[in-house]
Amino acid sequence: MVGPRRRFVWELDWNLLRTFMVIVQEKGLTAAGEKLSLKQPTISNALRRLEIHMDCRLIERNASHFAVTPAGQRLFSECVALFDIVSGLPQHMEELPGDVTGHIDIALASHVVCPFFDEVLAAFHRAFPQVTMSMTVSSSRDVAAAVANRDACFGVCLMEERHPKLEYEVLYREGFGYFCGVRHPLFGKSNIALSDLRHEPYVSFKTDQMSGALWPVALLRQQEGFEGATIGTSTHLEEVKRLIIAGFGFGPLPIHVVEDDVRSGRLWRLPPYESAPMVDVHLVHDRSARRGRAENILVAELRQAIAARPIETRTYP
Repeated sequence: MVGPRRRFVWELDWNLLRTFMVIVQEKGLTAAGEKLSLKQPTISNALRRLEIHMDCRLIERNASHFAVTPAGQRLFSECVALFDIVSGLPQHMEELPGDVTGHIDIALASHVVCPFFDEVLAAFHRAFPQVTMSMTVSSSRDVAAAVANRDACFGVCLMEERHPKLEYEVLYREGFGYFCGVRHPLFGKSNIALSDLRHEPYVSFKTDQMSGALWPVALLRQQEGFEGATIGTSTHLEEVKRLIIAGFGFGPLPIHVVEDDVRSGRLWRLPPYESAPMVDVHLVHDRSARRGRAENILVAELRQAIAARPIETRTYP
């Protein structure tokens, strides 16, 4: 029996996607018809057929109004990516995998620890050993800016503010716990309650606020009424950890990232021990960017891997 997804692929006229992409790009059905050398009723019929296939409204329009719906925006982004892939097929057919060369710039937030991401990079390197890479570590805000400015092929970071030019996909999810260093009065103690942290000095990330990327951590702090003074902040995980170990105060860190520090006695886990705040780390890319072949392949492989793996298998710890 043919499944609904395969039936959809077989029955869909792919020219409808091309027509829809041009409608959005030209901001109107008449202009799209002129671009494609088609009459306006043909364009209208193509849009109507595509909306039937998708079972949703893609464009709201009347004599004086034209607006792409949220569903239409998502479909447009997918169409752009799809046609980028299709446009590169002739080159893919002409070259063997070993012929792929080039350089890829990647921007990352500090201390990205994600075995899933590492697996994709390792497989890519085995397939295309001549491609070189450079990785730049900076704040999540600067990572997004680097991708938007075309200084990086893609980025891996927290999402502080959604940049209108960029696409965000959850690469992995990490749980945050509270920790203190050996110089802290709560180090080594058990049976600690969250209320015991209420007036303790605090160390954290600059995005640890309700409007920031670490809002789940900020929400817990607000709910528990933590009133201790914030003694130190940084945009880099290693520096936040340094301040915590040095005894400036307790603070949040990704649980899976600091496992070795806990085992070696540099850090001590504090409550909550269950239902830890979860934070999404995103793959950030610009689908409209003109990239080299190696860059396109790696971004496509990352996106395919994300689509193929449930988020539960990309959640740490």
